[in-house]
Amino acid sequence: MRSAPSPHTAPLLRPAVSATPVALAAAALVLALAAPALHAQASVAHATAGEAKTLSTVTVNASADASAQGLSPAYPGGQVARGGRAGILGTKDAMDTPFSITSYTNELIQDRHARSVGDVLQNDPTVRVARGFGNFQESFFIRGFILDSDSTAYNGLYSLLPRQYIATELFERVELLRGASAFLNGASPNGGGLGGSINLLPKRAPNEPLSRVTLGVASGGQTQIAADIARRFGPDGNTGIRVNAATRNGGTAVDHEDVQLGLLAVGLDWRSRDVRLSGDIGWQDHQLKNTRTNVTLGSAVTTVPGAPDNHTNFAQPWSYSNERDVFGTLRGEWDLSPTTTAWAAAGARRGEEANSLANLTVTNAASGAATTYRFDNTRKDSVNTGELGLRGKLQTGSVGHEWVAVASHFSADKKNAYAMDLRNTLATNLYNPVAASQPSLSANTLYGGNLADPRRTGRTRLTSLALGDTMSLLNNRLLLTAGLRHQKIEIANYAYGTAVQTDRYDHSRTSPLLAAVYKVDKGLSVYANYVEGLSQGQTAPSTAANRGEMLAPYVSKQKEVGAKFDGGRVGGSVALFSTTKPRAYVGSDQIFRSNGKDRHQGIELAVQGEATKGLRLLGGLTWLDAKQLATGAASTDGRRVIGVPKLQANVGAEWDVPGVNGLALDGRLVHTGAVYANATNTLRVPGWNRLDLGARYLTEVQGRLVTLRARVDNATNRNYWASSGGYPGAGYLVVGAPRTFSLSASVDF
Repeated sequence: MRSAPSPHTAPLLRPAVSATPVALAAAALVLALAAPALHAQASVAHATAGEAKTLSTVTVNASADASAQGLSPAYPGGQVARGGRAGILGTKDAMDTPFSITSYTNELIQDRHARSVGDVLQNDPTVRVARGFGNFQESFFIRGFILDSDSTAYNGLYSLLPRQYIATELFERVELLRGASAFLNGASPNGGGLGGSINLLPKRAPNEPLSRVTLGVASGGQTQIAADIARRFGPDGNTGIRVNAATRNGGTAVDHEDVQLGLLAVGLDWRSRDVRLSGDIGWQDHQLKNTRTNVTLGSAVTTVPGAPDNHTNFAQPWSYSNERDVFGTLRGEWDLSPTTTAWAAAGARRGEEANSLANLTVTNAASGAATTYRFDNTRKDSVNTGELGLRGKLQTGSVGHEWVAVASHFSADKKNAYAMDLRNTLATNLYNPVAASQPSLSANTLYGGNLADPRRTGRTRLTSLALGDTMSLLNNRLLLTAGLRHQKIEIANYAYGTAVQTDRYDHSRTSPLLAAVYKVDKGLSVYANYVEGLSQGQTAPSTAANRGEMLAPYVSKQKEVGAKFDGGRVGGSVALFSTTKPRAYVGSDQIFRSNGKDRHQGIELAVQGEATKGLRLLGGLTWLDAKQLATGAASTDGRRVIGVPKLQANVGAEWDVPGVNGLALDGRLVHTGAVYANATNTLRVPGWNRLDLGARYLTEVQGRLVTLRARVDNATNRNYWASSGGYPGAGYLVVGAPRTFSLSASVDF
């Protein structure tokens, strides 16, 4: 037995934040203060008519992706856009799109004090935020299917942003496309994406100079400093640069937690009459210490324990999780003719992670008795991806065509190592945690490689070719879209420590799309689609005779019909969908194979816009029937899928206070129904409601725009289990955050 490494061996990322992020943010702050255009002001799309008389505005028309299409304009109210990116079909108005898409704007992101992608999607009635298995990664239930944050796309390319946590300073918008999207986006590199996809748009320099500094504080003593600086240069402002730098440091509303974050991102763009170019480079260093862990229910536990006091922290004081990433993208578009455009895009990310975890396992639901153990791991990621595309328009008789052809490639290599001391357990309690000194790794520790020098454990290669055509008939009132994407999935696994290949997976599939939109009139569209999802098949467990075997790709099949309404100031949509996904289990012959399916069907309602002058609405509800079918066991047949509620809803409103120019109040009520924490549905997790409140005040101080924002999330300080699961087949629990106050001040120089 090899000797255990010292618990004090330096990991790939040290628990303490270096001075680098602070220095970068400080440098950006100095640059902002020294900027020549001291009186430039950024746009305030949700300003009232009264505000418009006193506050100058800036119109932002810059493209987010070096495309002639540019950003979809904001819908009245400014919280969402009129449309979004429908994968390779490009940016489309919602009324012309046979899919359900919502694009959340940067105004909403700032006004709700959103710190991450998960915070933004708390506003969406079709999404619930969960946590990845064994760590603190954000995961998302979309239509009841899990999407990990490392399957998020950045400007249309997968897995370029940090794998576990993506800070909002790195992006302009969050675009949510609900439903399967193998044709539109290609297969997700991490096996998710069957219920929807997330695309983040980078920030670009607006038409007017921008020099904004934001200072903030929050519960637990956390502080924030951020700078956002943008300029345009050259003839007609054809060259743009935008720099974002930020640092966050301090505790949270949970006892003894500590979060430290530093980031720097630079976005460039250039355009001529026929050519458009853009590039981004970014760095993020996110470090957590003593962060409250997931809660697993032991095999003998027959009921779900009550949620503990939401301030209680049962993490061990020596635990930490660190992540550092550097990423970059390049994109170019060239108009070959008035009707034909070619584009190319490429991106890369290099990431490092290191953590020492002590997740909690409850052994007695009544008393909260629990155990934990030390689990260390390190990881390195290397991602390279890109695509080539050609799109154009043509006319055949009375039928118009918008066609597209795309070739894409994705490559990811993973290096991993771990030390799992699961036999050396520590006693603790969910309700009365017991802090212990960090234990040395015992002689019984299970090792997978060398923590100080992890070697390759996985490789993923995705290549695809796609062809699509949208035909317009009846004077553009009827739009028919058809397409095919041929996708090849190559996956190889390697032994921990030796990097010897243990198995290889090479499959391909052609995924179709059939969709239609009929515009009944200017304000009403109806649509239908049939689209498939494609994801990596599961690997046979150690209990199966064919253990280690990777199954063929899972093909999910989605049917959806819906309607969209645009009343000019208020819009809404309704969607009815049914999606089936294969499942796998070990049969009576001890062979693990694909059998049975999960079926998710439901109804989604959404509304957005400005109901009356000064009153903005954003919300909706989702009813879901997510069941396991033909599972091979009577105990699970027909039972609900882990972690998926029958009903979830959001009601959000923002109100301009009459008589107080620049003051707005907002409220958000979030409802999530009961879920189950196991496949047999014997462990029921109660539903919950949460109330969030906020205020915003805009004013001018010596000719400078000042925005003050205050917020309290979970205003009633509700104790609840926020999610169950976040990894297929697992039902671990996450405690909801306590009442959290935050305050910020932004100044435009």
